[in-house]
Amino acid sequence: MNEIVEPPKETASENLRDKVLAAIKTVYDPEIPVDVYELGLIYEINVYPVNNVYVRMTLTSPSCPSAEVIPGEVEQKIKAIEGINDVKVEITFDPPYSQDMMSEAAKLELGFM
Repeated sequence: MNEIVEPPKETASENLRDKVLAAIKTVYDPEIPVDVYELGLIYEINVYPVNNVYVRMTLTSPSCPSAEVIPGEVEQKIKAIEGINDVKVEITFDPPYSQDMMSEAAKLELGFM
């Protein structure tokens, strides 16, 4: 007799976190051809057991012209994932953003390497 084994809850949560990360990577700063994750704008991603998602992020500057658009797009893309219950995106400027936060891929794309 075959026994059905449920995957551990961490696997389901990690899988959902991967989907959240993939969704975030589809959001671009309109002025820069690199996604917000690779730019280093995402400081924290938490997926809670009831499929609520919390994202703490920053912008390239407090006066960023896309300040209203980018966080809303991050929230919208995450909410579109099947099974997501609620999404909270918090903007912070602590620590302040710097180009050092960019991934190597982003630095290459933008000619900083």
